[in-house]
Amino acid sequence: MRYVRFAAEGRAVWGRMEDGSVVPLSTAPYLGGREAGAPLPLQGLKLLAPATPSKILCVGMNYMTHLADREGPDRLVAGIIARAIEPGQERRDPLLFLKAPSALVGPGEPIVLPPETERADYEAELALVIGQTLRRAAGRQEAAAAIYGYTLANDVSARDLQERDQQWMRAKSFDSFCPLGPWVDTEFAPADREISGWLNGERRQSASTAQLIADPIELVRFASQAMTLLPGDLLLTGTPTGVDRMSAGDRFCVRVEGLGELCNPVRAEVG
Repeated sequence: MRYVRFAAEGRAVWGRMEDGSVVPLSTAPYLGGREAGAPLPLQGLKLLAPATPSKILCVGMNYMTHLADREGPDRLVAGIIARAIEPGQERRDPLLFLKAPSALVGPGEPIVLPPETERADYEAELALVIGQTLRRAAGRQEAAAAIYGYTLANDVSARDLQERDQQWMRAKSFDSFCPLGPWVDTEFAPADREISGWLNGERRQSASTAQLIADPIELVRFASQAMTLLPGDLLLTGTPTGVDRMSAGDRFCVRVEGLGELCNPVRAEVG
């Protein structure tokens, strides 16, 4: 089943997708939302980011191909990875970091490049939505049960600020730096699915989710040892190699096999 969040009469409404239409719900489906109105045509609805998280968790260098970027050729990316993981060493645990929930935007909304950065990079990612409170999952079965569904995300990163700050919160959290959507799919199976990133119609990133170092279930299990995961929380699972800058006027799309496509234009901040 797929669920969307859309704008209606000045407010955000959740809905269940059915044959080209959307059945409005009283609240988020993972909170027990019930039918709350007549079906609406999907076409023409303004879709919003399909999550209202208390936190957005992300993981760094979770694809072997991206980990290999520490060898170059992009010296800026290579330096950031090398500082996080010493050459010749491998991380024993996933590298978690946070993005501010205020970074969320929905499908079609612009990624706004702030004046503080001279290099904002795209990062195509598979994301998951937590559906129930989870603290210190005892194992994979408990962690898997807490995953409500999957969606697509772009972990936009101010790469120059990431290098300068040597911690990633500011670089990852500018307004509009977390495009998400277009829906949450509760039946999606994430194993061995192609994920790709497209800049202006040209494929720049491509990998299989089978190449994830820590799979979604392990990421949830691991994260729950450090913090309580709440319904609606997001976890972005990492990006493959091929990250690079975006410029005003560009358009970036994330595609995940069997899940859909998320596209956003890019513009410079004005004023």
